[in-house]
Amino acid sequence: MRPVVIVDYDPSWPEQFAAERDALLALLGGRVDGIHHIGSTAVPGLAAKPKIDMDAVLRDERFVPEAIELVRETGAYDFHGDPYGDRRWTFTRGHTHGIRLYLCGPGNRAHLQRILFRDWLRTHSADAAAYEALKRRLALAAGEDWDFYTGGKADFVAGIIERATGRDRPDERIGLPTGPAPREGDRT
Repeated sequence: MRPVVIVDYDPSWPEQFAAERDALLALLGGRVDGIHHIGSTAVPGLAAKPKIDMDAVLRDERFVPEAIELVRETGAYDFHGDPYGDRRWTFTRGHTHGIRLYLCGPGNRAHLQRILFRDWLRTHSADAAAYEALKRRLALAAGEDWDFYTGGKADFVAGIIERATGRDRPDERIGLPTGPAPREGDRT
């Protein structure tokens, strides 16, 4: 296994996302509704693992098998199936640096929560700073134990989702996104 590594924010991450998004839009064509930059690399100023996380939301669940095959046929990614059982099919490229792509159907709950979390951190700098500090502490303590690192973030993420959906502070409600994402995908 490789150690968990957190690096300072890289201002090229949005450009790296945009290039990958454009290539995937060309590959998947009309099957895809939107491709979104998610995870810490999508939050300006936030330290992160140097891997661009992306959710490609398909227009219909029926497109999932075909989209999986199209991405697999490129030979550019390793396919990991649906490891979390949340109907998001995972592809990776690169080990320390690279891409983590998730394919999912419209309205996927995990995708919607990830957008919600990302948007919250983009607009709540104190929470983003606290998340960064937590990730750095966990990475140091985890060594190569990725389950420890990921599990150590779970309560923080759940707390932000709870706050963002207004279950504890209605005055700060963002709400889960509804409806289809813009066709051109997430630009940031």
